[in-house]
Amino acid sequence: MDSWVVKVLVVLVTFMLMEGVAWFTHKYVMHGLCWFLHSDHHQKDHPGFFERNDFFFLIFAIPGIICLALGSLYNVQLALYIGIGITAYGAAYFFIHDIFIHQRFKFLRKTDNRYFKALRRAHKMHHKHVNKEHGECFGMLWVPLKYFKS
Repeated sequence: MDSWVVKVLVVLVTFMLMEGVAWFTHKYVMHGLCWFLHSDHHQKDHPGFFERNDFFFLIFAIPGIICLALGSLYNVQLALYIGIGITAYGAAYFFIHDIFIHQRFKFLRKTDNRYFKALRRAHKMHHKHVNKEHGECFGMLWVPLKYFKS
């Protein structure tokens, strides 16, 4: 197998594994020990543009930054491509979650795409629970089939 194929596979596999990491940390860390940071994200009326929940952006960026630095500064190729996968997932998360779903920036408002409608529906079900208990739909990109139904 060509070297570039392996690199692309590492990036893609890392990106896909990040969905599992996001689900696990959302369910057990954000809705667990770190609820004090995440709780304002489940409130309809929080003051200002930023939320305490935004600290998770910084927390989750650290592994990607470390991997990119190892790859760039010390020529650790595997770390570089893992870092690219983590960073790509972080960018996707920002665009999907903050821009598309929560409309923190007012564009990408309308879509007729079945997947994106299901994604919004699943996330809305997640936010119907305002406390840390009894939540559902903790992932971001993987949407249970039941949300594809109108």
